[in-house]
Amino acid sequence: MDIAPETEDIADMPARRRWFENRPVLKRIVLAVLALIVLPYVLIFFYLLPFIHPVSTLMLRDLVLLRGYDRRWVSLDEISPALVQSVMMSEDGQYCFHGGVDWAEMRMLVEDTLKGQATRGGSTIPMQTAKNLFLWNSRSFVRKAMELPLAVSTDFVLSKRRLMEIYLNIAEWGPGIYGAEAAAQHHFKVPASKLTRRQASLLAVSLPNPIDRNAGKPGRGLRRLAGVIERRAQGSGDYVKCLYD
Repeated sequence: MDIAPETEDIADMPARRRWFENRPVLKRIVLAVLALIVLPYVLIFFYLLPFIHPVSTLMLRDLVLLRGYDRRWVSLDEISPALVQSVMMSEDGQYCFHGGVDWAEMRMLVEDTLKGQATRGGSTIPMQTAKNLFLWNSRSFVRKAMELPLAVSTDFVLSKRRLMEIYLNIAEWGPGIYGAEAAAQHHFKVPASKLTRRQASLLAVSLPNPIDRNAGKPGRGLRRLAGVIERRAQGSGDYVKCLYD
C-alpha cells in the first residue's frame, strides 16, 4: 500500500521536466536569472588581473543615460597614503582584520534594528565594493542579503591591496566624479598622489553622501568631521599594515 505513491511520484518526474522544457520563455528567464546571480562571482576572479579596470553600476548607469562620467584609473601606489588611511578610519577601521564582513558590527546593527533604534550603515569596504561593482544603491534586505556573500567572496579572492585599489577607483565623489584621481583633480586641482591630510580627510568624510557633501566646499559640520578623521588617520599605523607592510 505504501509503494504506490512513491512510484507515482517517480513517474511524474519526466512529465514535470517536459512541462518546464515545453515553456521556452520560462526556461530562458530562469537561465538568465541564474546567469546574473553567478556572473559577479566569475568577475571577481577576472578582477584579479591588475590591468583590468572595473567600472561600477553607477558608472554604467551614467553611460546608459548619456551623462558620461570622469574616472581616471590609478594604481594604489599613485594614491596618497593619507587618503587610504583617512578612508579606512572613516569607513572601515577593521579592514585589515576581518574577512569582508565585520560580524560584530553587523550583530549590533541587527540588534539595534530589532529594537527599533536608529542604525548606522555597518558596511565594510568589501561590502561597499561589492555593492558598487555588482548591485544597486537603494537600501533593501534583498540587496543586503546578496551583498554579504559577495563581500566575503571578494575579500577571499582579492588581496587587500587590490580590493582597496578597486574601491578607491570606483567610489563616487560627486555627480559623475568617480575614483580618487578624478576626485582630487575636481575638488582640489591636484593629483591623488599629492593630496594633503586635510584634503584626504575631507574626501573620506564626504563618501557616505558625496552628492550633498562637497569635499571642495565643506561646511562647518564637514570640516569638523574631517578634523576627527585626520587625527585618527595620523595614528592609524597598525590598522593599515595589510596595505603598507
